[in-house]
Amino acid sequence: MATINLLPWREELRKQKQIDFLIFLGAGVLASILVMFMVHVVINNMVDTQKNRNRFIQNEVAVLDAKIIEIKDLEKTKGKLLARMEVVQRLQSSRPEVVHLFDELAKTVPEGVSLTKVTQRGVNLVISGRAQSNTRVSAYMRGVEQSLWLKGASLDVIRSQGTDENSFRIKVVQAKADEKTGGGE
Repeated sequence: MATINLLPWREELRKQKQIDFLIFLGAGVLASILVMFMVHVVINNMVDTQKNRNRFIQNEVAVLDAKIIEIKDLEKTKGKLLARMEVVQRLQSSRPEVVHLFDELAKTVPEGVSLTKVTQRGVNLVISGRAQSNTRVSAYMRGVEQSLWLKGASLDVIRSQGTDENSFRIKVVQAKADEKTGGGE
């Protein structure tokens, strides 16, 4: 009888399975590397896309910041112009008041009284002058009180300058046009 040796066949099968295992192992490693490379490329692409979006947003924010600064500058300029316009309107509305004020100052000065200095701060006036007597200063103050354009006369200082002359200083408030109860423009 012939003897059959089955060992080489089994060994060849084992070697074939080992080779198949190594081939599948290599294919699995290659597939894993390929998948990891693809994931890496996709993630890098997503990161680059997000960086481009961020750069775009930062550029737009910088443009908007520049516009905000420009708007703030325009608002400051607008505020200054409105303040100037208000001053001009106030001056336009008070222009006739100056004429009336000087007219009233001239009308209220009695004989024997001369004005040397008139100072105005807002609506407050300080009138300095000389008079022949205290009686003339009193007459001047009564004239100021009767005026439609002047009110609230108060004697601040009166000094004797010699035998026939006294210096005085009176504080007065200029009346506004809307405070008058009659009297002409």
